[in-house]
Amino acid sequence: MSLKLYHAEPVANSLKSLIPLKEKGIEFESVYVDLHKFEQHEPWFLKLNPEGQVPVLEHDGAIITHTTVINEYLEDAFPDTPPLRPADPLGKARMRYWNKFIDEHVMNFVSMWGWHRMIGVIARGIESGEFERLVARIPLHEQREKWRTARSGFSEADLANATRKIEVAVDKVEAQLGTTPWLAGDMFTLADANFFSHCGMMLARMFPEIGTPQRCPRLLDWAERMRARPGVAAALTMPDRTNPALRTFTGHVR
Repeated sequence: MSLKLYHAEPVANSLKSLIPLKEKGIEFESVYVDLHKFEQHEPWFLKLNPEGQVPVLEHDGAIITHTTVINEYLEDAFPDTPPLRPADPLGKARMRYWNKFIDEHVMNFVSMWGWHRMIGVIARGIESGEFERLVARIPLHEQREKWRTARSGFSEADLANATRKIEVAVDKVEAQLGTTPWLAGDMFTLADANFFSHCGMMLARMFPEIGTPQRCPRLLDWAERMRARPGVAAALTMPDRTNPALRTFTGHVR
């Protein structure tokens, strides 16, 4: 069997698929893609994923993209490993509900703040002509516009709306954790890996005004339980070549 994961640092989308691989104990070849060097837009990578985005799973020559799809694929392709998806139809539905909510109402808004604080610094540090050359290689129109917006700066209105969306998500997760120990019920699932990767792992550091013990004590406890899981801990130790000076995830949310 040949299994490779092409990924970046263990955060957001890359972490979301690294966690189930580690939790399930699946052996795989790790191929690091340096996003800050735009390796995701190099011809060799675009042959794997014409959209130019990580992560990408390669299993015996078959290519699977998009993290929610990758993670469900791992459940189907490796049924003899510890399950991260409930066996019953209702449990599956609950997990997929949370994944849909996170994918549509959390990921992009946390991402906007990350791009505002880190990618904007990178984009503004590139000379104009070189920046346009690099952007022209990006396959997806939306990603090209996102880089240009990061360079010029996201509007205060967009950032305020992103903050509101994150507040709603945090309150929703906090309420759920008052009912069940994990997002989809009594077992750890792919939904927990999803929310942790996009928001939970950095909530108190990136959004200190939101991630307080007064507002979301259950969520903060859940995040510590997540970090204590051997598979999650192993995923978090995967390679990270991000310049430490660019990890500007502190300060106030405006």
